[in-house]
Amino acid sequence: MQNNAMLWKPSEEFIANSNLTHFRQWIEKKYKLHFEDYHSLWTWSVSNPDVFWESIWQYFDILQDGKYEYIRKGDKIYETLWFEGTRLNYAEHIFRKRDDTNPAIIHKSENGNIAEVSWEELRTSVASIQSFLKSKNIQPGDRVAAYASCTPEATVAMLATVSLGAIWSSCSPDFGTPAVIDRFSQIKPKVLIAVDRYSYGGKSFDKRQTVRDLVKNLPSIEHILLITEDHEAPWTANVTPWQAALEEDSGNLDFVRVPFNHPLWVLYSSGTTGLPKAFVHSHGGILLEQLKYGSFHNDFKPGERCFWYTTTGWMMWNYIHGALLAGATMVLYEGSVAYPDLNVLWKFAQDARINHFGTSAGFLLANIKANIHPNIYDLSLLRSISSTGSTLPPEGFEWVYKNVGSNIWLVSMSGGSDVCSAFVGGNPTLPVHAGEIQCRALGCDLHAYNESGVPVFEEVGEMVIKSPMPSMPVYFWNDPDQTRYKESYFEMFPNVWRHGDWIKITQNQGIVIYGRSDATLNRAGVRIGTSEIYRAMDMIEEVSDSLIICIEKTNGEFWMPLFVVMKAGKQLTDELVTKMKTTLRNQYSPRHVPDEIIAVPDIPYTISGKKTETPIKKLFMGMEPEKATTLGVLRNPDSMKAFIDLSKAKR
Repeated sequence: MQNNAMLWKPSEEFIANSNLTHFRQWIEKKYKLHFEDYHSLWTWSVSNPDVFWESIWQYFDILQDGKYEYIRKGDKIYETLWFEGTRLNYAEHIFRKRDDTNPAIIHKSENGNIAEVSWEELRTSVASIQSFLKSKNIQPGDRVAAYASCTPEATVAMLATVSLGAIWSSCSPDFGTPAVIDRFSQIKPKVLIAVDRYSYGGKSFDKRQTVRDLVKNLPSIEHILLITEDHEAPWTANVTPWQAALEEDSGNLDFVRVPFNHPLWVLYSSGTTGLPKAFVHSHGGILLEQLKYGSFHNDFKPGERCFWYTTTGWMMWNYIHGALLAGATMVLYEGSVAYPDLNVLWKFAQDARINHFGTSAGFLLANIKANIHPNIYDLSLLRSISSTGSTLPPEGFEWVYKNVGSNIWLVSMSGGSDVCSAFVGGNPTLPVHAGEIQCRALGCDLHAYNESGVPVFEEVGEMVIKSPMPSMPVYFWNDPDQTRYKESYFEMFPNVWRHGDWIKITQNQGIVIYGRSDATLNRAGVRIGTSEIYRAMDMIEEVSDSLIICIEKTNGEFWMPLFVVMKAGKQLTDELVTKMKTTLRNQYSPRHVPDEIIAVPDIPYTISGKKTETPIKKLFMGMEPEKATTLGVLRNPDSMKAFIDLSKAKR
């Protein structure tokens, strides 16, 4: 199959009924403009960012107090403040779209039946948990952390938290204790919301000891709200069972309007360089971005059912709440995509009558390998399938159209936790080409740069964003002088956001992503920090040093080797390999376990003392040694020989 073959084209009716077309017509009338095609609309949106983002504000009629004198302020992207002078609340806009003719949430767990949460039930539950938080004196700016599963309780807790102007943060219960502590210890939460167990792959996991360990290691926690079916669960006076909090007199549901740039939630990077970076997103920035992207690029509509398979530890959990902003029903699933087999989510799509199905490229590729045929189910209500997390190769596109449905709109998209959205993604007015993401999102001034900082077309380059977006972090937590923020994105090109992906902008104005250009491990759609791997290896007494990379192959597969330097007199035995893998699995997650562990004589370091993961990755991706790194910048250049030999042997 030709890599860029056209696989789907929207009908005239599909285009005319899309939210994007309605918005374009509104813009043309309001500003007396005319756009020949989507690309001309995108060009206008990034050439006139103040006008564009104000149009989003006006089009969606944002509820707010106060007035803004300017749309944005700040000379640098990382200094930009938006709509100062206004006050609003993200949760208030969620309930603004209440529709009692449709459920607010549909959810299912592995062993449970499909259940619905009405808008009235959601409002009452949020009001009760809000009342609980008020009783614990939670104020605007306080942090509430959740160690929770992808269930309605997590959504209720999040909405109750942010309705008060407090700051939300969550981790999934499949995270190991050290990984959770690394994240939550930075923000010092006052309240911990936690599950005492969760189910995955047909097994139940007791997390009570983990919760105790979290409380012991997070001294800022004053109260624990425990999501449990054990009504005699309280261990100490400061533990309240979830059901007991729900039974409190809820009263009215209040919304504290906070400044536009007030923190909404904290998401985390993978932890490539030390502790995970803590991204702070604002109420207003996320509100505008989710309204824009969900409405125009996913085409979420009132009454539709929008599903994304995710956990509370992935930004897509935060993202899918944007379906509620669109007046749609949010659909959740708790459990494994492969239990009892890979048909489970497709049957769920049939039974829950899902309109928009969100997943990862890794899931779709796993379906190919397992020879799954979703078209045995009634998926006639399914309008779109969205894929993110990693690159979906052309074979993945072709499989969807052959095995799910020829009329499906396939939305490949890519973004990050740092913006809690997608830079590039779907477009209901454009064709779908195999292996290509359809377009650059409105308001996202994205380009491919060569090493000299010159934009390139039909050529692989660094993904950059030249102008600020409201959902970029207002700051990193514990980064008062913005050192980590600037180091993360702005060292290569002054005042231009370098995201760390290799991309090509095609003749269709689509985008092909070739993988990470930095050291972040992207394994089957889950980004993993190298520093977490190294911390685990430090616990293995036989190992003196280590280095890890992850290669994304053109067929959608991944190879993540771990290179280790053994201490004098020690050998890399099968028993020791098992010990390393067990340590990584227990301390972090199964995704941290490498595909191969290889002993090497030495690990290359720069003169300034940094491990050289990126040059090693480039070697194994086929780059010639002299282009992968300059030996003169290495403290121990002879260490490269083993990696050069290994990379040649792997070709």
